[in-house]
Amino acid sequence: MSPVLFAQLPQSLLKPAKRITTFDEFDGTIFKTMRYKDASVIDEKSGTFDTKLRYNAYSDALELKKGSDLFELLKSPTAHARIDGDYYYYCNFKTQRGLKRPGYYVLVELNEQYRIYKKYNVKITEPDKRGSASGTATPGKVQIKTKYFLEERGVIMELPMNKKKVLAALSDKEEELKTYMKKEKIKVRKEEDLIRLVSRYNALKNMDGNPSRSLLSTRSRRN
Repeated sequence: MSPVLFAQLPQSLLKPAKRITTFDEFDGTIFKTMRYKDASVIDEKSGTFDTKLRYNAYSDALELKKGSDLFELLKSPTAHARIDGDYYYYCNFKTQRGLKRPGYYVLVELNEQYRIYKKYNVKITEPDKRGSASGTATPGKVQIKTKYFLEERGVIMELPMNKKKVLAALSDKEEELKTYMKKEKIKVRKEEDLIRLVSRYNALKNMDGNPSRSLLSTRSRRN
């Protein structure tokens, strides 16, 4: 990476990080991408800076390298990053039960009343140390999983990627949404279809004519 790019990104936005070696022998990776990608850091206080970043889903950190030294972007609600078209925001969200869920969320859909975010998480399968008769152990596995969330005024509700569960989460309009999903052939595992489903849910809530309506008025069981 060019030293000029590093000079543009203030040291005040960085902190030293340690390389995680725990999963070096596992299949898969804890990173969204192994390579550092061209990125922009947008700090609301000091400006926009070009650099190269990668997202570490295990430590929930945006990492960069300076020579042989590893750093991560300070986790702050006022500093955002764009990598490959994904906008990472550090958010201090809460669930409907008031449980804190801070972390990096990727903005998927922006609406006047609500937003849809996705979050990358790591699923870890430990090695099978019992092995076979030859004494060879089955290696561990690391997988990046994606979860989607509906957010309204700092409160989030997970949007399950399962037809039955997502209808239960939006239960006050379940029958109307069930009809819509059948007619439009909605597949909730597809991001664009999930966005369309929430948009339809929002439209149905608008029809109620209640100015104080909330999309999170139905409590999800998966908080």
